[in-house]
Amino acid sequence: MRKKTILAYSMVFLLFFSCEINPAENDATLTEVTTKNVTNITGTTAQCGGIVDSDGGATITACGVCWSTGQTPTISDNRTSDETGTSSFSSDLTGLTPGTTYYVRAYATNSVGTGYGNAISFTTLNLPVLITAEVSDITSTSAKCGGTVTSDGGSAVTSRGVCWSTNQYPTVSDSKTTDGTGTGSFESEITGLTGGNDYYVCAYATNGIGTGYGSVKSFRTDNIPSVSTAEVSEITATTAKCGGTVTSDGGSAVTSRGVCWSTSQYPTVSDSKTTDGTGTGSFESEITGLTAGTNYYVRAYATNSVGTGYGSERSFFILPETGTVTDIDGNTYQTVKIGDQWWMTENLKVTHYRDGTAIPHVIYDTDWYWLSVGAYCIYDYGSYWAPNNDITYGRLYNWYAVNGSRYIAPTGWHVPSNTDWQSLIDYLGVYNSAGGKLKEAGISHWNSPNTGATNESGFSVLPGGYRDIYGNYNDMGYHAYFWSSTESSSSSAYIRSLDYNNSGIFNPSGDKNCGFSIRCIKD
Repeated sequence: MRKKTILAYSMVFLLFFSCEINPAENDATLTEVTTKNVTNITGTTAQCGGIVDSDGGATITACGVCWSTGQTPTISDNRTSDETGTSSFSSDLTGLTPGTTYYVRAYATNSVGTGYGNAISFTTLNLPVLITAEVSDITSTSAKCGGTVTSDGGSAVTSRGVCWSTNQYPTVSDSKTTDGTGTGSFESEITGLTGGNDYYVCAYATNGIGTGYGSVKSFRTDNIPSVSTAEVSEITATTAKCGGTVTSDGGSAVTSRGVCWSTSQYPTVSDSKTTDGTGTGSFESEITGLTAGTNYYVRAYATNSVGTGYGSERSFFILPETGTVTDIDGNTYQTVKIGDQWWMTENLKVTHYRDGTAIPHVIYDTDWYWLSVGAYCIYDYGSYWAPNNDITYGRLYNWYAVNGSRYIAPTGWHVPSNTDWQSLIDYLGVYNSAGGKLKEAGISHWNSPNTGATNESGFSVLPGGYRDIYGNYNDMGYHAYFWSSTESSSSSAYIRSLDYNNSGIFNPSGDKNCGFSIRCIKD
């Protein structure tokens, strides 16, 4: 029994001495920290820090501040990590939300754990608060608005105004005004708008934190009237009828309406016009003072206080004045007045000069080549498939017949000079479209595509082809060639040519021994 007791005491003694603790570790405690005041508060940042009053007897391994919207922030919340080894440190708080109350505490960590300072609350500054005024004085290009800055958010307002856009949430990155600084009310002029559009506008104010916005207001700019153009009808040599319908006044009373017309595209009220009442609805218009043989463009219009709206453009052609002329053989030709000129609308087919002298009909190729006097021929004369080309296309003449002293044209008429041709083209427009206005439309005689052919002039050019200096016939259905009376050299003269695949009219030279068509012009 005594041996067992001695053994038990021995075991307790050994256990006690094997668990001896280091006195320094045993004496360490948590750190003691004081939280500094919060300074330099903005909408998203602030400065704080702390003072380490005691390291608790152990080395500080981390220190800084921690913050939260909760009243007892810890290092599990947002925190900084500042320099250790000093008794005082400063911290920058970032990523804050404007207008929000936060709690911040300094902390310091040693081997025992983390000690915290007292919690300090602060509120970040806010964006300005403001009210957007109602939109007024709306026109097609401008409006008035404004606002009232009721709070600067704790930071001076450095800029204010309104911003607008066709998007529903305008910002200062869009169009804007700048209307002073500080709190209070202001007025704004909105300019540079487009008629008939929906816009969105809101007041804004900017302080050191950022930009605050008022509620968004929407408005629609006034517009010019909407109008459609009626069909043109009852066209005579000097008049026509048209009209239109005003389908919308654009938000402002229509004070004038009618049609306007011109020989140029897109006529306006600065051109010739009618005045046919006021308001919306349909109207009829009498177009007067027109010139025969002229192409016109017409649009309906309607005017309100904002401006003038136009309908779609319509074109119409005033039929030219027409007549006839008879040559010495008794052939009667249709004629047309184009501008100030009277032209035949058919190719010459006469076989005698004005004085009654016969013009030689040269059939054979070898005879045609050696000619130095006036002569005519018929395209493919005698061929089975085209025995009567002269009836449709007239006859082909060499230049010696054109320039003969006996005159080939009917009395009071002449073969046009190169200048006469140019005057015709100038009246119809530039050369690259004038040909289309001269050519017979369609493909009854012209090969497809007969590009640009409208024959709006009434000139009715047909593709009669030509005879070359060797007597060969070429290009019927594809080309038309006309003599001028103007020489280009001792062996050639100017001609005018038109093609099946082009809307222009061209001005090359042709050898005097070639056979081309003739159109005569009145003296």
